[in-house]
Amino acid sequence: MTIGVYITYRILNIADLTVEGSITTGAAIAAVSITHGINPYLSVLFALFGGMAAGLITALLHVKLKIPALLSGILTMIALYSVNLRIMGKSNIPLLRVNTVYTVMENLGLSRQTAVMILGLIVVLGFVGILYWFFGTEIGCAIRATGNNPQMVRAQGINTNTMISIGLIISNGLVAVSGALIAQYQSFADIQMGIGSIVIGLASVIIGEVLFGKRSFFSRLVGLALGAITYRIIITLVLQLGMSPNDLKLFTAITVAVALSLPVFRSYLIPIKASTTRESSNAQRKKNNKGV
Repeated sequence: MTIGVYITYRILNIADLTVEGSITTGAAIAAVSITHGINPYLSVLFALFGGMAAGLITALLHVKLKIPALLSGILTMIALYSVNLRIMGKSNIPLLRVNTVYTVMENLGLSRQTAVMILGLIVVLGFVGILYWFFGTEIGCAIRATGNNPQMVRAQGINTNTMISIGLIISNGLVAVSGALIAQYQSFADIQMGIGSIVIGLASVIIGEVLFGKRSFFSRLVGLALGAITYRIIITLVLQLGMSPNDLKLFTAITVAVALSLPVFRSYLIPIKASTTRESSNAQRKKNNKGV
């Protein structure tokens, strides 16, 4: 989910709120597929296609109907609430006593937590490798350039609308896969599970960039995964310190707001630092002159 948010927020410079609906779409498709006897791994693939379809809708609203990207995401997110209810047939689908993607590893004697961590690591590394390869191709480079300088990309004869659409499709496909895996881990899919996911994704992106740097595109992708893990560790520590679970989303929102405001705070500190340095230099100069 964090990588999906990164693709739209950092690469395309789009705040895509479709995420809050597409993560539930992935969970709903996976839950319904599994309860109907479909292989759980195949259900994740179906969830991927469902998320990509949601991203395509947002892309069409934005590039074809010229609706602003933020509003396009909001419209799709609202529509997906009803779509997800249609898919699920009810607000909650339990996944108890059914096979999931973690069942194979559990049958080998591994605990549920260990199975989740191992499979999660495999999935993350797999997607990181695929995305690193893809964004090194001609199309991938064009997508990255579109978010950085769309005027230059158009001057090269590249259709920026197509690049934006591909980026939104990939992003929401990844988010839907995340939803499918989460639903199978927590043994249920709920219509409300996507609320606040965009903020969680942004928090993980920012933590990953701040702590693990931006040296190369590959290091950024790995840093995003580490940032998501770090975010969960922070949440766990905060809960252990006594914070109410009801305040977690407020804590996350404040954390993201502060992190996004760091450049502004830094701009305030630069004149103060320069003034302090100047005063220190003047004092040292006077001291030297007095000594002479």
